[in-house]
Amino acid sequence: MMQLVRSLLFQGLFYLSTLVLMIAGLPVFFMPRRMGWPLVPFWARVNLVLLRWIAGVRVEFRGLENIPKGGCIVAAKHQSAWETFALLPLFSSPTYVLKRELRFIPIFGWYTAKFRQIPVDRGKRSLSLAAMTEKAREAIAEGRQILIFPEGTRRGAGEAPRYKYGVSHLYRALKAPVLPVALNSGIYWPRRGWRLQPGTVVVEFLPVIAPGLDIDVFHERLIDTMETASDGLLREAAAAHPHVPSVERARARWAARGMTL
Repeated sequence: MMQLVRSLLFQGLFYLSTLVLMIAGLPVFFMPRRMGWPLVPFWARVNLVLLRWIAGVRVEFRGLENIPKGGCIVAAKHQSAWETFALLPLFSSPTYVLKRELRFIPIFGWYTAKFRQIPVDRGKRSLSLAAMTEKAREAIAEGRQILIFPEGTRRGAGEAPRYKYGVSHLYRALKAPVLPVALNSGIYWPRRGWRLQPGTVVVEFLPVIAPGLDIDVFHERLIDTMETASDGLLREAAAAHPHVPSVERARARWAARGMTL
């Protein structure tokens, strides 16, 4: 019960801090993008501190030496809301590939436009893919990092992966290196529900996949690389917290796939 209270307190403060910083940061709309950008990683750091001290959720980053300098595509596993903000401070000028509907959220949507995040209209796949590619090409030319979740939406810890071809299309079109990112955030901040699990989210930046591979070869390598590493991190979390509900759900999902956690 106490952890549920701590989780609800964090969630309330997360949205409150977001609202306060968005309002306090309105002057950035009168500044060049690069001058206003520090507000965004500051927001992420504030919430990482709140997450640690209120809900007991820490973070460990591994493989930071694998992050390339300059423009690249960052392909991250997506299990939770956690990675939508927690990865931001690690990159100098990131732009997320995000669903177009977020642009219509009052104030928040203004920030996504100001900092030139890349919206995707899921209802217009071919047109959206072309528009996404053009904006991504501009970002790479500026030395920015494109953060994309290859599965498109959150998948609970232990669920079968569903990688889409959007990241592979970008890899071929942009001829840019891809940085795969594995994580186990879904154990500590489940895809559904308010209760957070105390512990340490582990994020692992894997060796870069250089440009030049056949698109199908790249797609299979990306899936194998990210899933193998993420499965290892999931086992690590399960060993540390064998009886918590999120681990039990992950174990049941693996069992349904004929796997053992």
